[in-house]
Amino acid sequence: MTVSTLVSLAPKHDGGLMLKNPVMTASGTFGYGTEYAKLVALERLGAIVCKGTTLRPREGNPQPRIAETASGMLNTIGLQNIGVTALVREKAPIWAKWDVPVIVNIAGETVDEYGKIAETLEGVPGVAGLEVNISCPNVAAGRIPFGVDCDAAAAVVTAVRDSSSLPIIVKLTPNVTHIVEIAEAVVAAGADAVSLINTLLGMAIDVRAKRPYLSTLTGGLSGPAIKPIALRMVYEVAKAIDAPVIGIGGICTAEDAIEFLMAGATAVQVGTASFVNPNAAIEIIGGIDSFLREQGMKDIGEIIGVAQMGRRT
Repeated sequence: MTVSTLVSLAPKHDGGLMLKNPVMTASGTFGYGTEYAKLVALERLGAIVCKGTTLRPREGNPQPRIAETASGMLNTIGLQNIGVTALVREKAPIWAKWDVPVIVNIAGETVDEYGKIAETLEGVPGVAGLEVNISCPNVAAGRIPFGVDCDAAAAVVTAVRDSSSLPIIVKLTPNVTHIVEIAEAVVAAGADAVSLINTLLGMAIDVRAKRPYLSTLTGGLSGPAIKPIALRMVYEVAKAIDAPVIGIGGICTAEDAIEFLMAGATAVQVGTASFVNPNAAIEIIGGIDSFLREQGMKDIGEIIGVAQMGRRT
């Protein structure tokens, strides 16, 4: 039996963003993809999201910046990256030769920076779309993250939309009171899709040193520990907005991914699991295909949103 796993992340966009399957790699956990090229059959992935990219190169935060936790990890990498100019020169030509779309995750400290990064990536072969990280601190607003305020989040999307013709995915932070309101604001501003969740703010204490373990005191919690929270937020957002949702958070197995799809996600991203098993995403793709066949289903769309109570038809 032939099973279709095609999904569209930008159905209302003129150019679209079609994936051969709904399994993507998450920003910050798969480098630029080149690091995994000899370990993973990249062409089998639905898409690759590269590490966060800023206007200028960044060295990132000082060590220690990773801490293992129960069923997860804390990180405070600090957006270490080569900068958008080097990315266009060194990475995009490689991506252009791959049979998998590469989406560039972008991050800025001002609305203007987001627009400039998007403008730099406009028309670059090998760049299939943008994932806008709005968890970044807004310098102009006293370092309050863009993603916690509807107006600030919408302003970033507008700036990116004005500077780019590429499909735009907005990555939402869970460190808010009402994530649905933020999702609605960015979609109204022109986002083609949203991805969620980014990491949860947490910390660890080194009891022997009697001080916080991470150099920046706090960091982002990821891994299986956050999956129930992520799943709940994806469910709520998918039910509220008329745009594709990409589920992220603790996805380690095909069953995890299927839960997110049934909650309303059109696609999923595999993050921390890739550190443990570089082929985690590939195994999840196979597991989803097997599940559909076992259930006698011919199309991935048959499971997307089926767990939504009172969902739109």
